[in-house]
Amino acid sequence: MRTLVVKVTAGADGPERCAQAFTVAATAVSAGADVSLWLTGEAAWYAVPGRAELFVLPHSAPLADLRDAVLAGGRLTLCTQCAARRGITEADVLPGVRIAGSASFVEEALADGAQALVY
Repeated sequence: MRTLVVKVTAGADGPERCAQAFTVAATAVSAGADVSLWLTGEAAWYAVPGRAELFVLPHSAPLADLRDAVLAGGRLTLCTQCAARRGITEADVLPGVRIAGSASFVEEALADGAQALVY
C-alpha cells in the first residue's frame, strides 16, 4: 500500500480542518496504509500530553483517540520551527513523537508511491 503523508496546519484555531486531518490519518492507518502525520502551526500542541484531550468538536471522534491510532500504527512528527516557536522541546512531547524539519517532510512527500495531503 502507498504512503500517505498528512500535514495538519490548524489546531483549535481551525477545529474542522484539524479533526479532518487526524481522521483521515487514523482511517488510513486502520486501512493498512503507511501513514505519516505532521503537526504544524497550532496543531503542534497536540504532540504534548493532555492537549488533544481538551479538543472537542461535535460529531468528531476524540482527537486523542485519533492521535493514539496514528502513534500506534504510523508516524507522528512535530515541525521543528513550530515546536521552537511554542517552546516545545523533545522532553515535552509524547513518547513516539519525533521533531523534524521541512527537509524530512519534503523527503517523505516526494518518495515514490507517496501521496501528500495538507489540511
